[in-house]
Amino acid sequence: MTLAIRTETEQWQLKAACRGPQSRVFFPPAHFERKDEKLEREGRAKAICTTCSVRQECLDYALRIREQHGIWGGLSENERKSLLP
Repeated sequence: MTLAIRTETEQWQLKAACRGPQSRVFFPPAHFERKDEKLEREGRAKAICTTCSVRQECLDYALRIREQHGIWGGLSENERKSLLP
């Protein structure tokens, strides 16, 4: 059963618009990031999400695993938290 779930996850991830060199904008850098830099980076990531055919699957996955970092399905960690019970 685990294999089937993993295969489904991998399938939608293969179709994600965030794949490739631009993927770094979806997560904070290892160094300090000023608020204006964070907002700009997140804006670029969210713009990519608007073009993604698997945006809902991505968001559902992030909510299900309670992902605490990065932009998933077009939402930041704080935006996702507001959707959780």
